[in-house]
Amino acid sequence: MRKLNILLAEDDEMIRKITTFFLKRNGHQVDIAKNGSEAVKNFKAKEYDVILMDIQMPEMDGLEAVKEIRKIEQEYLAKNHTTIIAVTTNSNKAECLHAGMDAYTQKPYSFDDLSTLFRAYNLV
Repeated sequence: MRKLNILLAEDDEMIRKITTFFLKRNGHQVDIAKNGSEAVKNFKAKEYDVILMDIQMPEMDGLEAVKEIRKIEQEYLAKNHTTIIAVTTNSNKAECLHAGMDAYTQKPYSFDDLSTLFRAYNLV
């Protein structure tokens, strides 16, 4: 399995810990952003294979963050398209996809759900 460089944008500490544990146990490298502003800052500083983006976060929500990330990608044509997966309790999948997410999984999600999405986007 290919090891991924992952940005986890999640404000809930318990979800961050559990998700990070699973991802690292499977050999992936994980950076954490506690809100959308941190996610955009991390994205500007480092290239990621995939971003797991919560939607409801303080300071800047996930929808705003993904729109900003997509804008950055368009401005710098050399930057590859980064796969962004919405991980949320928000049931409005269309809103997430319209904002620029590539995929969507609803909380509580299983790690099989994430693995399936990683395979679907040829990430692993």
